[in-house]
Amino acid sequence: MRILLSNDDGYLAPGIAALTQAVSLLPGIAQATVVAPEQDRSGASNSLTLDRPLSLRIAPGGYYFVNGTPTDCVHLAVTGMLDHQPDMVLSGINNGANMGDDTLYSGTVAAATEGYLLGVPAIAISLAGKHGKAVSHYDTAARIACDLVQRFQGGAFPQPVLLNVNVPDIPLDRIRGIQVTRLGRRHKAEPVVKQLNPRGETVYWVGPAGAAADAGEGTDFHAVANDYVSVTPLQIDLTHSGQLETLRNWLS
Repeated sequence: MRILLSNDDGYLAPGIAALTQAVSLLPGIAQATVVAPEQDRSGASNSLTLDRPLSLRIAPGGYYFVNGTPTDCVHLAVTGMLDHQPDMVLSGINNGANMGDDTLYSGTVAAATEGYLLGVPAIAISLAGKHGKAVSHYDTAARIACDLVQRFQGGAFPQPVLLNVNVPDIPLDRIRGIQVTRLGRRHKAEPVVKQLNPRGETVYWVGPAGAAADAGEGTDFHAVANDYVSVTPLQIDLTHSGQLETLRNWLS
């Protein structure tokens, strides 16, 4: 089995190192190739770089890095760099949660999504810590990722799969299990933070994400809050099917 690994925190991030090391030691893994952004590109979503060429370089540790987005990395790897199509794309381990509305902005999820769009089963893995605190249990998330890869090796999922996985930032022995969940919803984001730069110009920082609004049982928020790993299957079809007939009538 050949795996392509990427992330949105950059090729030097501890999460991708922990994930790559753990997955590389699994039986049956013939190749684990890292192609990740040169810099932190958190929040890049599914953006592709179309206004300039991309550079692919290799670090001393063997990781490839690209001066672009997470989507660029996976797209470049699958459509031009690799001489094979990988059997799976793993994205992460992200420093922080990607739950609910976060998935629309997440570069971690976007890297996995690009693999899925290119016909490769894909999993995004995030380590969900407490608000405002640095995460630390990358080993827990790496172990969960390995478990999912081994499940996939044991019998391929019968349909194309894009999974969003959030792991509580706690020791492995405190994980209560894995729950299949739906995405929750957040309140609207906090206001932007306005400041003056050294030149006296007004600049704005995007404010933090809002608190969880739809976080009841069955959601990713609820699972993680109760020390369960959340696994959510994602799809790409954005069509609002319930409004098709209404729109036809409105336009008739």
